[in-house]
Amino acid sequence: MADHYLGNPKLKKANIQIDFSEEELQEIVKCSKDVVYFCEKYIKIVNIDEGLIPYEPYDYQKNIMRTVDANRFVICKMPRQTGKTTTMVAIMMHYALFNPDFNIAILANKAATSREILSRLQLAYENLPWFLQQGIVEWNKGNIELENGSKIFASSTSASSVRGMSINLVYLDEFAFVPATVQDEFFSSVYPTISSGRTSRVLITSTPNGMNMFYKLWHDAEKGFNDYATVSVNWWDVPGRDEVWKEETIRNTSEKQFAVEFECEFLGSSDTLIDPHKLRHLVFEEPKQYNESLKVFEEPKPDHIYTLCADTSRGVGNDYSAFIVLDVTELPYKVVATYRNNTIAPVLYPKAIFNAAMAYNKAHVLAEINDVGGQVIDILHHDMEYENILRAQWKGRSGQIAGSGFGGGDMQMGIRTTPALKRIGCAMLKTIIENDRMIINDFDILSELTSFVANKRGTSYEAEEGRNDDLVMCLVFFAWLSQQDYFKELTDIDIRKNLYKLNEQALEDELVPFGFIDNGKGDSWEEDDEFKGGELVKSWDYDYDRDQTW
Repeated sequence: MADHYLGNPKLKKANIQIDFSEEELQEIVKCSKDVVYFCEKYIKIVNIDEGLIPYEPYDYQKNIMRTVDANRFVICKMPRQTGKTTTMVAIMMHYALFNPDFNIAILANKAATSREILSRLQLAYENLPWFLQQGIVEWNKGNIELENGSKIFASSTSASSVRGMSINLVYLDEFAFVPATVQDEFFSSVYPTISSGRTSRVLITSTPNGMNMFYKLWHDAEKGFNDYATVSVNWWDVPGRDEVWKEETIRNTSEKQFAVEFECEFLGSSDTLIDPHKLRHLVFEEPKQYNESLKVFEEPKPDHIYTLCADTSRGVGNDYSAFIVLDVTELPYKVVATYRNNTIAPVLYPKAIFNAAMAYNKAHVLAEINDVGGQVIDILHHDMEYENILRAQWKGRSGQIAGSGFGGGDMQMGIRTTPALKRIGCAMLKTIIENDRMIINDFDILSELTSFVANKRGTSYEAEEGRNDDLVMCLVFFAWLSQQDYFKELTDIDIRKNLYKLNEQALEDELVPFGFIDNGKGDSWEEDDEFKGGELVKSWDYDYDRDQTW
């Protein structure tokens, strides 16, 4: 009992003397050099059918272990129920046992999930032979400390999770399910911690969940744009899963759910404004210039026409102040620059708009004036004397009509987001994107489009809970503008006529030809003379009496 940690007979307490046999020393050396050997011989797991059993990793799990051992940064795209947690537990235990002063952070989308992973590690640790165990210094639900100085702690993924700590291995479980804003803040916070060491590691595993930072990291890794090694696991890699199992699973769930959770498709919500299959084929590219808020995908070109559409927030860290610059010289329209900042004050935001608009050939600015947006436009127009601001006039039931302000009437600078304007803008945006009339380029726009869904009442579209739609709303404003007469005169582009011409043949092919009916009587006419306004008007009425003469 004196050698046990807090009376637990399965745990060895710290600082006790043990005499190792020659065979045990050889096993320690073998295990330290080969993580697969260590797992196969000494790790035990709980099987839901058989209870506690030795761990026998599948081939793809062995591949993950070797990939993690050989690379600092690893990202794994894995289906549900493929044993990824068990594999990661074995890897983390190996690092903690055989590397002194090795600190590991287990971070998941929920704190309870990360503690569950730690509990599985603790179970496996308790079933190790004593000669492989390090003595326990601290052992609780949230963290472990071993006598060799290694520490393992569990927490939820947040910007402050590892701030101020020296971490050797960060494990991010189900990273695709962490809220998008937290993903951004986390990497801004944690990367200095990781980059401070030459051997620090990042291990990411997840099932896809739309186009978010996990998707971008995976996509960039496949293209060689970052240093992550990729591991992709398929549902058929798991023994016992075949076509019969697939059909049974689809019957009990749905094809979309199977595609996301087992085939690892990066699909968003099913009720998005843009068709999910179209979203899958939209591509993004890295900006040519990028600072904290502004991305430039294409430099301004002489004689090109640009439009800047802006949305404004209060700058308190929630919604973003955002604008998009589009080249509208010709079709397809092209996103050439974007701006996105959730901390900039409304009084400073006009300067960002002014600089971008002036750079892009004094772009035509269309801005929302709801809430604090009116203040932004006033500063832009009166203080900065920017004249190229699009205005809108109310036309009764027709709603807002875009113009330059020279047509008379009650004109306002900018537009107000009304249900009618949003409905028209969403419909036009769907048409433009799904007919390849716009090149988007920006990843953040694509990410927002995957979570821009119908609301619960089905009356409009908005961002899912915890997501943002500020860049998408800029596109909605532009889509509304694109079908305004003033815009057509400005750019000499009629998007409706262009789309009709593009699909003219397909529409004609779908029309059923008109038929003619012959009743055997032939056609005859009866002529009536009527006077209207003092002029003789001849009207013709069908008559089906073949004996009628005229």
